Amino acid sequence: LSKPLRKSVSRMSSSSDQPLVQRVLAVSAASAARASLVIRQVMSSGQLGIVEKGKNDLQTAADRGAQRIIIGNLRLAFPGLTVIGEEDEDPNAEPLRPDELVQPDAWVLAKDCPAALRDVPVGDVTVWVDPLDGTSEFAANLLDHVTVLIGIAVGSRAVAGVICQPYYNYQTLSPDQMGRLIWSLEGLGVFGLSETEIANNPPGNIIATTRSHSNQIVNDAVTACEPTEVLRVGGSGHKVLLLIERRAHAYVFASPGCKKWDTCAPEAVLRALGGCLTDILGNELPYDASATHPNKQGVLATLRKEDHARFAAKIPENVRKAMS
Repeated sequence: LSKPLRKSVSRMSSSSDQPLVQRVLAVSAASAARASLVIRQVMSSGQLGIVEKGKNDLQTAADRGAQRIIIGNLRLAFPGLTVIGEEDEDPNAEPLRPDELVQPDAWVLAKDCPAALRDVPVGDVTVWVDPLDGTSEFAANLLDHVTVLIGIAVGSRAVAGVICQPYYNYQTLSPDQMGRLIWSLEGLGVFGLSETEIANNPPGNIIATTRSHSNQIVNDAVTACEPTEVLRVGGSGHKVLLLIERRAHAYVFASPGCKKWDTCAPEAVLRALGGCLTDILGNELPYDASATHPNKQGVLATLRKEDHARFAAKIPENVRKAMS
């Protein structure tokens, strides 16, 4: 069931008996919830501290503060764990305060870990962190586009994911009720979604794509999918949630603008629901520690595997050549 973020912070217990992957997921879920509070505090303060890293690539105090919470907690709990974050780490960052430390989320620990993930050594695990996916939208006050993404890979495969929405239902709920925490584990399922939050499959052919990183190749790929409607929105996490909530049929982005920390968590959640996320050419994305950070061949994602094959077949030759 869906639950507000304040509960995901308070309802915790520690345990060292569970398998490593499950414990990493439990700390990730708790850290994402705690980071969401930081994001909301920065927005409420009005002091966003915006830094322009590159064209259409912003960083705010919320990005920096959220990453400090997430990576700090993961490294304290799991020495030797490979954690790769979007933001450059500050060597002068202050240690986490007691109120910033989290305990593993009891909701995650209460589940039975699938047998295939029970004996994974720490050297096989890579965690990809996007502390604030949709930074440009955050700065533009498009708050429903914002997510916190933590993806967990074993070897090259995304096996678990956390998608936290700090501002879910922010227009209708009080501050202590807003927000949503969604998590998944391969072989176990997806948690944090209620049936009332998932609509029936919409009519037509609705395509979600980038709001701010478009070009001719991106547009050619979208047009070839014969959309009845195009949703130009921010954030990879947000676009995948549109698929999960049946508000779009495909996420199509023929550009190297996405990174592994943008797609690892969304892919894990989507795949746990029977969906599919690949590059625009239909190749699986690797998430091991040595994987290149950019998704150089773009992204193609759908909630249903049969839809993925259908959209992949529509990608035109000029796009394939440009992305090869």
